[in-house]
Amino acid sequence: MLNRFRTFQNALLKKIDTSKKRYFYNELGNDEKLLAILGARGVGKTTALLQYLTELNLNPNEKLYISADWIDGERLFDIAEAFYNEEGKLLIIDEIHKYPNFEKELKMIYDILDIRVIVSGSSALSINHSKADLSRRMLLKEVKGMSFREFLNFKYGLDLKSVSFEEIIDNHVNIAYEILNQIKKPSILPDFKDYLEIGYYPFFFQNEDKESYLLKLKETINVVLEVDIPAVSNIKFNTIRKFKKLIEYICTSYPFKPNMQELLSKIDMPKTAYAEAYNYLELLQKAKVLRLIKSADKKDAILTKPEKIYLNNTNLHFCYCDTQEIGSIREVFFASMFDGFKIYAPKKGDFVVNGYIFEIGGKNKTKKQIKEIENSFVVRDDMEIGSNRIIPLWLFGFLY
Repeated sequence: MLNRFRTFQNALLKKIDTSKKRYFYNELGNDEKLLAILGARGVGKTTALLQYLTELNLNPNEKLYISADWIDGERLFDIAEAFYNEEGKLLIIDEIHKYPNFEKELKMIYDILDIRVIVSGSSALSINHSKADLSRRMLLKEVKGMSFREFLNFKYGLDLKSVSFEEIIDNHVNIAYEILNQIKKPSILPDFKDYLEIGYYPFFFQNEDKESYLLKLKETINVVLEVDIPAVSNIKFNTIRKFKKLIEYICTSYPFKPNMQELLSKIDMPKTAYAEAYNYLELLQKAKVLRLIKSADKKDAILTKPEKIYLNNTNLHFCYCDTQEIGSIREVFFASMFDGFKIYAPKKGDFVVNGYIFEIGGKNKTKKQIKEIENSFVVRDDMEIGSNRIIPLWLFGFLY
């Protein structure tokens, strides 16, 4: 049984390049007995796991990578037990969401076998604690797409460091100067424009061809809609068509401020199907296809209409939308860099993060709309260095 898996594994390891690593790579080396890496398809989870396996100082029989879609009739626990009996120490299970009812067998592996397990899965995956109590056994790590900082590091072989939100707020002018000195380019803005179009998913660096990248990205999202989401939810095929119509509809508004009656009509749903539509929106957000921004006034309300609906990241706009509205692109970029933060839509300004108000715009954006608001900033595109309460947009691409 294990020989078949090792044959597949070795074929993948021969192709793996360890020279470029995602920001979460070092976290794979922590000591958690059961670690789950969740994230959108295409953000580099599989590559990072294979890189880690390649560089891990264990004997070949002590480490094993398998993908859940390789399993053909075997029980997951039986595979893990056979590996353990051959003195295995680290088992990596990729795309765990494709294995039915995996929770119970992961619990058995954790409780019975003395091995470390790392699993990866769709960001749409919800660990069902009613089937097996994994909450106190499994550490969940949500990973993001590439930041602008990572894009520059991959492109130029640099080692640019991330900066915290607080550092940007307090010292953005000096930080911007330091970064510009490190990249040693006439301007950072052309690279930033490239990032907005082709920089969020690391598979761009496999061929570095823009047209091929956008085509592969559309194919990747189709797999998310047609395979990954159905694997973790009870949706029907006609619902997938609704998802695709919704993506097309969002492309027509900048940003999309939903009228639920109109939305239901556009995706061929009954006018009373509010709860079902909200469920679809949340599912697409978990799958990292959409990004929902709630009103700051209604952030804790259940089944409340989002104030704004975006595609998850700017690359998806270039992939799906026939025309690009730069105002929407700027807002999508800003929001995408704050994955993991609590970000809302305020009454004045575009976003509120940690009590700070941000107004997003181009190089001519003024403070007029927020000048009387304490702890407010203008975030400008098309500029390299800010001043006082004006911060360049690209700098938020260094948050991770």
